[in-house]
Formats: sequence, structure tokens, C-alpha cells
Amino acid sequence: MTVRQFVTVPDVSLRDRSQSVEMIDAEIKTLAADMLETMYAAGGVGLAAVQIGVQKRVVVIDLARGEEAKRPMVLVNPEIESHSIRLSSFKEGCLSIPGYMAVVERPAEVTVRYTDLDGNDQVVDAEGVLATCLQHEIDHLNGILFVDYLMPSDRDAFDRSITKST
Repeated sequence: MTVRQFVTVPDVSLRDRSQSVEMIDAEIKTLAADMLETMYAAGGVGLAAVQIGVQKRVVVIDLARGEEAKRPMVLVNPEIESHSIRLSSFKEGCLSIPGYMAVVERPAEVTVRYTDLDGNDQVVDAEGVLATCLQHEIDHLNGILFVDYLMPSDRDAFDRSITKST
């Protein structure tokens, strides 16, 4: 396993739609292992392949904290099938936007269909932090960043801060 470098804003590749995975092979399994290692090394809870420069529809998530046993999820070609009307707000951060956090409102519950590393179709019904994390990472696969959900004035302030730092 290898810890990979992050792609960070303002890199335009973060805005590209990732390509579907046609076959789960050794390359995809190595990618998933590297993504987990990279996410753990950075202290994150989720990572999309695009965030390490790979335009494939692969996401890893692990909400375990501290001394808890790791519970990694690897989702290949994940798609949100449905979501609740009810919304919830969480303070989100992103490994591709280091040092910036903001409260984002998203559907409180989602149903996500994906393929696991054994090639089996899976469905997960999620709420709370897991629902937020799934939406955040699947957004990455579609070229969407959490800052896209900010109020216009907050988004303008974020854009100015990025412009100053480049």
C-alpha cells in the first residue's frame, strides 16, 4: 500500500466527472488499498479517487475514530438511488481543500447502490454522518465540491481566499 499525494483546489481536475470502472481487477483493488492508506494517514473519513488524481468512480469511507476498530467501506461506481426530503447540517471539511470547513445542508438520508471489491452489487441505506460522507464523496466523482453548496456570500469569500493563496 502506498500513501498518495492529494490533488487540491484550485486544480481543475477536481471538477471532472470520473469514469465508471468497467472491471474490478488487481489495479482497482490496489487503488482502493492505497486510497484507504492515504485517507488514514491524513486522518480523513472519506476519499474519492479523483482526490489522488485517478479519474475512476471509486470511493473509500471509514467513520471509525480513535481506538475503534477500522470499518472500511469501498464503493465502486456508487450512485445515489434516493434521498430524503428532510435535510440535516454538518460541518464538512475536505482533504482537497485543506484547512477549510463549513456547514453544509444535505439530505438527511440516502440510499446508495454500488459494487464491492468482489464484484457484488450492494445497497446501503444511510443517515447521519454516513449519509453526509457518502454524498460528499459521490459529489467528488461528479466534479462537485462541498463549497458549491455554500451561500453566495460564503462562496465568494472562499473563492477570494483560494485566489489569494495561489
